[in-house]
Amino acid sequence: METVILAVVIAVVVLGALGGLIVGSRRRKPLPPPPPAAPDITAPPAEPHVGDEAETPREEPRRTIEEVDLPGGPAPVVVEEPAAEELAEAPEIEIPEPTEGRLVRLRARLSRSQNALGKGLLNLLSREHLDEDTWEEIEDTLLTADVGVQPTQELVERLRERVKVLGTRTPEELRGLLREELLTLVGRDMDRTVRTEPETSKPGIVMVVGVNGTGKTTTTGKLARVLVADGRTVVLGAADTFRAAAADQLQTWGERVGAHTVRGPEGGDPASVAFDAVKEGKEMGCDVVLIDTAGRLHTKTGLMDELGKVKRVVEKHAPLDEVLLVLDATTGQNGLVQARVFAEVVDITGIVLTKLDGTAKGGIVVAVQRELGVPVKLVGLGEGADDLAPFEPEAFVDALIGD
Repeated sequence: METVILAVVIAVVVLGALGGLIVGSRRRKPLPPPPPAAPDITAPPAEPHVGDEAETPREEPRRTIEEVDLPGGPAPVVVEEPAAEELAEAPEIEIPEPTEGRLVRLRARLSRSQNALGKGLLNLLSREHLDEDTWEEIEDTLLTADVGVQPTQELVERLRERVKVLGTRTPEELRGLLREELLTLVGRDMDRTVRTEPETSKPGIVMVVGVNGTGKTTTTGKLARVLVADGRTVVLGAADTFRAAAADQLQTWGERVGAHTVRGPEGGDPASVAFDAVKEGKEMGCDVVLIDTAGRLHTKTGLMDELGKVKRVVEKHAPLDEVLLVLDATTGQNGLVQARVFAEVVDITGIVLTKLDGTAKGGIVVAVQRELGVPVKLVGLGEGADDLAPFEPEAFVDALIGD
């Protein structure tokens, strides 16, 4: 009996050991991988891991679902859109407003600050008796407005003669008389076209000069907008290599209207930058090259000589079509001193008057034209990007005398 019980125990132990081996082998056997789940294409991309810049993953393109008709019915198709950083690479190109009649549209702003001259003259001429004291007041009004001594004497003499012949003076007659004489003084027949179309081959070359603080670089950028608005292609030359951030400022103006900017190292040779700008302008087949020069202090002869060098180097490519002198209209007679010195170094062909709003005195237009014998071609009437306008004598005089 004992033998039978012992045999049964041994058999149970053996069966238990065999069962453990079988279960263990089954557990060690690798299970087949589960089938891949379908990706959720509507889920937003995972947030990038915050860490080193080098480890930050590039933003994944955004996906959208569009329905595509197939024989078995419509099926969703993933369409990848450009990532946000790719869209940001191309700057938005602005479309400047047309230049035709721009000064007329800005007449209200101009008249608010300028018509003290016209109103003052009309009030004086409307007096019942025009004695010598009144004529002296008229002269003082013109001189205070920076018209200049010689132009003032000429205008007063003509007004004396015409008022004497006119006799009875109604407000309408006086306004018409003053308008006609001011137009004669400003010069309605002067050629005020900014020459950017050479007779032989492209591009037209325009050099912009002036002392620091007159708004020269800003004027160059605004002039680029004027030309682009008229359908021209423009290359900008950042030859002001001495003023910090001047090239960056000019390049920003250019990018806003799609104009290419040629620049050099800070403190580099301005003549070299100007030369390269004209060279690239010719290679690109552009219409106009605008060269922004450094602000030359007229008391430093060495800097003025360098300005002459820039002009000579540029003319190795082609003659300059236009040399524009930028003057601050608020500087009055000091601006005339600057104009004289610049005219001795380079052949000024046109004048740009900036800051002709605010406290500016409109008579400077007459004075500077008399001083240099060249016309005012452009005027700046504010800080806006499109506040540079071709000078129109009729609109300017109408703004002076008011409605």
